[in-house]
Amino acid sequence: MPMKSGFTSIAEYLLSQDEGARKRLYLICKAIGDAAPQAEGRISYNMPAFFYKGRLVYFCAFKKHIGFYPASMTVFDEFRDELKGFKQSGRGTIQFPYRSDLPLGLIKKIVEFRIKENERKEIAGE
Repeated sequence: MPMKSGFTSIAEYLLSQDEGARKRLYLICKAIGDAAPQAEGRISYNMPAFFYKGRLVYFCAFKKHIGFYPASMTVFDEFRDELKGFKQSGRGTIQFPYRSDLPLGLIKKIVEFRIKENERKEIAGE
């Protein structure tokens, strides 16, 4: 995957990827948009990210997978059973391999969970 620096938009990031990755990234963007129409999409840490009352999720194309970053470690406890089939890192990454279908329903559920988490934090003044 080409990995240039300094992307200015999610569209620019998507266009920089090969066709296979781009299609999957687009599906992830659509799933996030469906789950969080109020979220703002932008580039953060040189990758696509969505924000609503704080960080929601990030994602990035790699050679063999899409890295999905839910920006909260509580996601890994909340969705433990549903995440069992996916490689995860202790640094908050879930890997969606290109050889498998994207778990779009799970992505939506994670985004919805993150919205509620950010709203609770805002109410609590965190």
